[in-house]
Amino acid sequence: MRKLLSVSCILLAVSLTISGCSSRRSASNDPFAGTGSPYYKGKGPVPMGGGHYQLGDPYQVAGRWFTPKEQPNYDKTGPASWYGEAFNRRMTSNGEWFDMSRLTAAHPTLPLPCYAKVTNLSNGAAVIVRINDRGPFVGTRVIDLSKQSASALGYQRKGTTTVRVQYIGPAPLNDNGSHLVAMNRELENGTPLRQMIAAANNDRSDNIQVAEAEPVQQGIYDEEPAQQENYDAEPDQVVEQSVPSAVNYFVQAGVFADPDNAERLRLEFVNIGPVQVAELMGNDGPVYRMRVGPFDNLDDAQIALNQVHGYGLPDAHLLESHIQQASLQ
Repeated sequence: MRKLLSVSCILLAVSLTISGCSSRRSASNDPFAGTGSPYYKGKGPVPMGGGHYQLGDPYQVAGRWFTPKEQPNYDKTGPASWYGEAFNRRMTSNGEWFDMSRLTAAHPTLPLPCYAKVTNLSNGAAVIVRINDRGPFVGTRVIDLSKQSASALGYQRKGTTTVRVQYIGPAPLNDNGSHLVAMNRELENGTPLRQMIAAANNDRSDNIQVAEAEPVQQGIYDEEPAQQENYDAEPDQVVEQSVPSAVNYFVQAGVFADPDNAERLRLEFVNIGPVQVAELMGNDGPVYRMRVGPFDNLDDAQIALNQVHGYGLPDAHLLESHIQQASLQ
């Protein structure tokens, strides 16, 4: 019997490293060592969703047996590790693609894909993650989080931490990222765990709305849409998905008062697309507005928006900028 045990369990984690992923695996005791996990060879971000629901039969790794099963009351405390670069863009246990910049996780026995609330007991930080992989298989570790999930919980540099994992329910197969964003919004709103999925279903809009942005001018780091007096307000005009061809799209990531935070995010977002930061004057001094783009089609812009949402910025949204005809000649 051949099972694809994932990105998260192809190699066993037997060593801890503070500077990187704390769940690095050694192939010495892994019965699937050498087979590898398929690598996404396409260009751009890996697709979201696209896998299948999976529970699976009991399986053995390094002499230990794991029995996947429905666990509606799962609530467990224990060590958490994280995994990142070594497994980025590889296939997970249920056939999705692992992206270390998204809020995902691996668990040995919970159904895939599902949602769980993970709380870092050392600092109280909490996040909703999409579990779509198997692992970890080291000691008493209860969950293996993506690099971004570990960062959201504040233990990426530490390597491991003690967490509480609470099962919420099944996750939709083909979420484009908006449902997970809605789940974390419900977390912020204090919605009870058993009501989160239904609330997120109502919260998420399947209609893409794009606000109109202003023409492009020079910013402090790169080309930047011209400054608005009210930089954080939603533009009045909202257009339908069928838009003129001579447009650019931007992801309005947010406005930040701390220049160090703005610079940190700018460096993170360069893998998504061109990053533009404008220094604006707020009520209490300078603030920094960040946008990703331009993108010349709505599909690419939506993919970028989903990635920005994955960094824990649920208020990020799309802007549309009409290109003046003279610039096309």
